[in-house]
Amino acid sequence: MRASETAELVFDNCRIHKDNLLGQEGEGFVQSLKILDGGRISIGALSLGISKGAYEASLKYAKERVQFGKPIASFQGISFKLADMATEIEASELLLHKSAFLKNNGEKVTTLGAMAKMFASESCVKIANDAVQIHGGYGYTKDYPVEKFYRDSKLCTIGEGTTEIQKVVISRNILK
Repeated sequence: MRASETAELVFDNCRIHKDNLLGQEGEGFVQSLKILDGGRISIGALSLGISKGAYEASLKYAKERVQFGKPIASFQGISFKLADMATEIEASELLLHKSAFLKNNGEKVTTLGAMAKMFASESCVKIANDAVQIHGGYGYTKDYPVEKFYRDSKLCTIGEGTTEIQKVVISRNILK
């Protein structure tokens, strides 16, 4: 993802004065898990943005691209893809809004945040894939933005925990 500055940090023999310690000593793992709840909502929001970009580019292209004397949007195969994309975007947005609302109100969002991240990121991959399909051969070229949406979408299913990890989090919490 070109917009994400990701790098490795190595702390070798690094000592921190107790005045600079964040939280309680030995509780770093617990703190990092709490951070993931908000991070998952953020990755879900990133997924939603990619999905919307891919959808909007596809909708525009499908209305402009003419085959057999009419816009390809008028063909059922394309129109159904666009309908599915719009529906998944709406569902992702609702899950994300609900989880963000709960987080902003100090409520626990571990399960719903994982659901929102999982659904939005998996939808993002599907939407980006369909966007490339709608664009045909042009979908793979840098002349259209969907090739970048396609590349960037997959990272959303990995960051802040893979889809499989989200399923672990969700299942553990619903089976309590």
